[in-house]
Amino acid sequence: MSRAVVILPTYNEEGNIRSVIEGVFAQAGKKPSWDLHILVVESTSQDRTDEIVTGLQKNYKKLHILRTKKEGLGKAYIRGFEYALNILNADIIFQMDADLSHEPAKIPAFLSLIESGADFVIGSRYTKGGSIPENWDFHRKLFSVLGNWIIRIGFMNMKITDWTSGFRAIRAPLIRNIIAKVDNFSGYVFQVAILDNALKNGATVKELPIQFKDRKEGKSKIDSIEYIIQTLLYVFLESSFVKFVLVGGTGFLLDSIILYILALKLHFPPWFAKLISAETVIISNFTLNNFWSFSHKQLDLRWKTYFRGLLKFNIVSSGNIFIQTIGISVMTYLFGKSNIILYNALIIILLVIPYSYFFYNKFIWKDSR
Repeated sequence: MSRAVVILPTYNEEGNIRSVIEGVFAQAGKKPSWDLHILVVESTSQDRTDEIVTGLQKNYKKLHILRTKKEGLGKAYIRGFEYALNILNADIIFQMDADLSHEPAKIPAFLSLIESGADFVIGSRYTKGGSIPENWDFHRKLFSVLGNWIIRIGFMNMKITDWTSGFRAIRAPLIRNIIAKVDNFSGYVFQVAILDNALKNGATVKELPIQFKDRKEGKSKIDSIEYIIQTLLYVFLESSFVKFVLVGGTGFLLDSIILYILALKLHFPPWFAKLISAETVIISNFTLNNFWSFSHKQLDLRWKTYFRGLLKFNIVSSGNIFIQTIGISVMTYLFGKSNIILYNALIIILLVIPYSYFFYNKFIWKDSR
C-alpha cells in the first residue's frame, strides 16, 4: 500500500484546523489502496491550534504534529517534507492550506492523476473548471491573475495555468531530488520555486481544476507587495527564457561592435564582416546559453556532442535570418520603409525570440524526459 502524507502548515488556525483534519481523513475510504496520513507543521501558534491537534490525535492515529519555530511558509514545508520523507516514509506528499480554502474532497482526484503517471499535480484555479471567489477585492484578483500570467510568460510555459497554487500532490522521489534547491526560498515564492525546479528535473506535471474558497476564520498571512517583489525577482534570476533573452541582447551588442570595427574601421567587405560577426555571435550565444540559460540541461563537453549542438544552433539561427528577411520584406511592402527599425524590433520580439526558444529547447537542449 502506498502512503500519502498531507502537510498542513499552521499558525493561529484554531477556527479551521479541526474541520480540515476531519475532512481529509473522510477521504481515506475513497482510495483504499492509499494509506492516508496528515502532518501538521505547527509554527508556535498563539491560539489553541496545537491543543486542538493534540486532542484529535486520540481519535486519528495517522495524525502527526511537528512543532517548529515561525519561519514562514517555505521553511514550514521544508521541515514537513523532511519529516514526511525520513520519518513517515511517504510516497506522495500533499501541500494544502489549513484554512479551508482547499477542498479535502479533491484528494482522491489528485491521487488518481498520480496513479495515471503524473509526478506533480497542481490544483489549478485558472484552468477550465477552476475558479476564484467572486467577492475577492480587485487588487487581490489583479495580483493573482496578473502574477500568474507574468510567471507563465517569464518561464515561457503557457501549459501550466496556476504557478502559485498551494494545493498540490508531489511524488516523494521528486521532492528528494529538488529539496536542496528550494531550501533557501521562503514565503509564497516557495511555491513557484518548487514547481520550477520540478520542471527542470523533468517532472510530468498535470493540473486539476479546483474551486478556491476564502477562509472564514482567522486572518490571511499573504503580504501582497512582498509576494510580488519576491516572485518577480525569482523569475528574473531563475527563468531560462529571461536568461535567453539577455544572452540575445548581449549578442546583438557584440554583433554591432564587431560589424562596426570590421566594416568601418578595418574596411572589410560588408558581407564578409557580417559573416564573421554573425558566426562569432552564434558561438558566443551558444556557449552562454549552454552554461547559463540552459545550465540545468547543458550539453556535455565531449567535442562531438558539443560540435553537433553548435551545428544545430547554427541551423536554427539561420531560420532567424529567414524569418527576419521575409518579415521585413512583407512589412516594408505593406507599410513602406520609414519604420523599418520598428518593424525589425517587432519581428524579433514577436517571432524570432519565441521561435528560437522553442526550437533550442526542442532540438538542442532537450528536457531529460
